[in-house]
Amino acid sequence: MADSFSKKENFKKKLQKQKEKALKREERKQNNNKGKSLEDMLVYVDANGQITEVRPDDQEKPEINPEDIQLGAAPIEAEELVKTGIVTFLSDKGYGFITENSSKDNIFFHENNCAHPVKKGNKVSFEKEKSPKGFSAVNIQVVK
Repeated sequence: MADSFSKKENFKKKLQKQKEKALKREERKQNNNKGKSLEDMLVYVDANGQITEVRPDDQEKPEINPEDIQLGAAPIEAEELVKTGIVTFLSDKGYGFITENSSKDNIFFHENNCAHPVKKGNKVSFEKEKSPKGFSAVNIQVVK
């Protein structure tokens, strides 16, 4: 009994897949990394953090001036404690946002932290405090 057309097509596809698989296997055998020495497989990191094949002993070393070396902890620049800004939003529920003059960040505040009542557009001075949801303004005073 003769094979149907679809059986012949499926058989051809199966043979084609087997040929492709055999070609891929031969290609992997040609391009494998087996037999390479350890030195050929190692890479190094240079002084700038870049990956290179040059050994650290053979890399050029940057010149270090002993006068540039600072002993001890790095100096901490004092961040100004009292900041200024403008009240840009104020809700009926008593919270709002102040736009900081120096960084233009919006900082949340609640009227409980205000010494005097504030209105939208008022210039205020405040202190930034870290809260669970970001920074918030405390000790808010209206600047005249």
